[in-house]
Amino acid sequence: MLADQIQTDLTTAMKARDELRVSVLRMAVAAIKEAKVSGDEVRELTDDDVIALLGKEAKRREEAAEAFAAGGREESAAKELAERDVLATYLPAPASDEEIEALVAEALAEGSFTEPSQMGLAMKAAMAKVAGKADGKKVSALVKARLAGG
Repeated sequence: MLADQIQTDLTTAMKARDELRVSVLRMAVAAIKEAKVSGDEVRELTDDDVIALLGKEAKRREEAAEAFAAGGREESAAKELAERDVLATYLPAPASDEEIEALVAEALAEGSFTEPSQMGLAMKAAMAKVAGKADGKKVSALVKARLAGG
């Protein structure tokens, strides 16, 4: 399981005294533990759950880096991007634009989504197909264009 791999990598990073990896992996382990106990009862997380969680954390790092860069704090931005890169090693490779378009088209065809009023249901189906391989903004733009007849 991915969560076990992260725990093992954390131990390895601690032994190697890799401060950046230790910091990021500790955060990841804490987020995984928190997700396990959130809700009404304790549950085991699947690899897909862990990937989604790490994807959110990586996205936060990217957004923080953009904010730091806009504020002229290049050193902080670089640190956020380095943390994002550590998290990215546990995420599936992002899909190409062509792959994303094909997955969106497939999801829309399977659900027979053709009207702009079906945007919510179409997005849910498309995001399930894409499953962490693409940014939600990109998927949303593609779904919106397809439903508008684009």
